[in-house]
Amino acid sequence: MSRIGRRPIEVPSGVTVEVSPGGTVNVQGPLGKLEQQVPVRISIVQEDGVLNVTRPTDRGDDRALHGLTRTLVANMVEGVTKGFEKHLEIQGVGYRAQLKGSDLELAVGYSHTVTITPRDGISFEVPIPTQIIVKGTDKQAVGQIAAEIRKVRPPEPYKGKGIRYRDEQVRRKVGKRA
Repeated sequence: MSRIGRRPIEVPSGVTVEVSPGGTVNVQGPLGKLEQQVPVRISIVQEDGVLNVTRPTDRGDDRALHGLTRTLVANMVEGVTKGFEKHLEIQGVGYRAQLKGSDLELAVGYSHTVTITPRDGISFEVPIPTQIIVKGTDKQAVGQIAAEIRKVRPPEPYKGKGIRYRDEQVRRKVGKRA
C-alpha cells in the first residue's frame, strides 16, 4: 500500500530535480546545486512540475522517514531558489563583528579576535558592526554556522551580553543583593 504525501512539492521553473535509483536527489537552481541521500524505501516521483514523496506502508518508521524526506527535499528546492539566512545580534560594550575578505572576525571580550571561515555555499554579511547575517542554500549548514558563531560568546543571563539570534529571548536573572 503506497501512500502519497499530503503536500506535493511544487518545483518552480528554472529548477531541475534528478532522482537516481540509488536514492540520491540532486536539485539545481539559480543559487546553486544541492545533493541529498534519501532512504531507499521512500520513493520520489516527479510529474508535471510537482514532486510526490511516497512511502510503502503506514508503519511508524516509514511515516517518520516519509516526513523527513519530504521536508529535506522541500528545503533543497527552497534553498536553490530563495536561499536561507539567519540573523544574529551582538550585545555588549566593545563587542563587534567585521568582515576580513570572506571570513568573519569577532571581537567579543576576549584578549584576541575570533575568526570564522565560511564553508562552501555560506556567506556572511555585516550591515552594522553589531549584526551578522549568515546566508546560504543549505538550511542545515546555515543553521550550523549560526550556532557556531553564537557559541563563541553565548548571551549571559545577568547583563545580556553576548551573541544571540535576532528573535531570541534571553531570560535575565537578578544580581546579588546587598
